[in-house]
Amino acid sequence: VQLQASGGGLVHAGGSLRLSCAASGGTSNIYAVGWFRQAPEKEREFIGRVLWGGKIDYADFVKGRFTISRDNGGNMVYLQLNNLKSEDTGVYYCAAVRRFTPVDQYRYWGQGTLVTVSS
Repeated sequence: VQLQASGGGLVHAGGSLRLSCAASGGTSNIYAVGWFRQAPEKEREFIGRVLWGGKIDYADFVKGRFTISRDNGGNMVYLQLNNLKSEDTGVYYCAAVRRFTPVDQYRYWGQGTLVTVSS
């Protein structure tokens, strides 16, 4: 499975961005695609995931500001970021879990896309 994240950029605080993650190669073996982020000098943080069966889960800190979606059962996954704050600055990654593996074992990773929020 290959993943390609895109859509990052520079945005003012309070603004929005939509990140995209294109999955390819063996996508029928995907169990879930998750979004993560890593702020400067901080550990990588789980944002949420979409199961290929349809369910979507979020980390508690999201609190309705971020929304994950998938395109009608296709291979594109999106992360809508709203009301962005300076602390949302970081590199955002998408990653995939393969079917019949532990549900938190994200084996496949995209290259990351940088989101910079100016205050």
